[in-house]
Amino acid sequence: MQKQLQIFGTRAIIEAIEAGKEIDKIFLQRGLTNALTSELNTLIKKKGIQFSYVPIEKLNKLTQQNHQGAIANISLIHFTDFETLVTRTIDSGVTPLFILLDQLSDVRNFGAIIRTAECTGAHGIIIPKKGGAPLNAVAIKTSAGAAFNIPIAKVDHIKDAIYYLQGSDIKVIAATEKTENSLYSMNLNQSLAIVMGREDSGVSPGVLKIVDEKAKLPLMGTIASLNVSVACGAFLYEVVRQRL
Repeated sequence: MQKQLQIFGTRAIIEAIEAGKEIDKIFLQRGLTNALTSELNTLIKKKGIQFSYVPIEKLNKLTQQNHQGAIANISLIHFTDFETLVTRTIDSGVTPLFILLDQLSDVRNFGAIIRTAECTGAHGIIIPKKGGAPLNAVAIKTSAGAAFNIPIAKVDHIKDAIYYLQGSDIKVIAATEKTENSLYSMNLNQSLAIVMGREDSGVSPGVLKIVDEKAKLPLMGTIASLNVSVACGAFLYEVVRQRL
């Protein structure tokens, strides 16, 4: 498995951004201010790149090179344009099936979902540019390489993506325990997008308000919820069952 590609140095990162490189996240030294870091900060915010301010000790652990207070993780995957993905899928004549991840935080869950989505013939995965688990080497390894075989699109806001899907006649269903509707009572043999939520809090309230349907899985034990990647697998295989 290829390790996460890193670049370091303020000017090098600026050049990478301007060259259109896919960047997962940038780590910036907390409290460092100069003309170059100011230029990089402006560019990061303009491009909507995920970043965080960290102590210099964190940067020194990430690399022994002269990082100049800035390290960037370059994506190992080429992301697909969201609108192109939706249009291309519809135009191909298949019944669309997409997965939207609403602030998923664990990279191993992310990788497991990618693997199951690819195995069940989903046409793409949609993630937010900010706030979600990064598509790093751990996620790719957990996906067993499936991340190279299924389109993944980044969007500014999951809610806007949902509105676009709905405008394209694709029904959006949220996986949530906050409903009385069982997944097994729904018609899934139609153009569909499934929203999976964050591990600890589920699908966000704002997203729940705008989806077309909500669905839950029956739980027979005493635990109140399933692991998100397991739940996603159950949802996807019910889609497969109905479409076979």
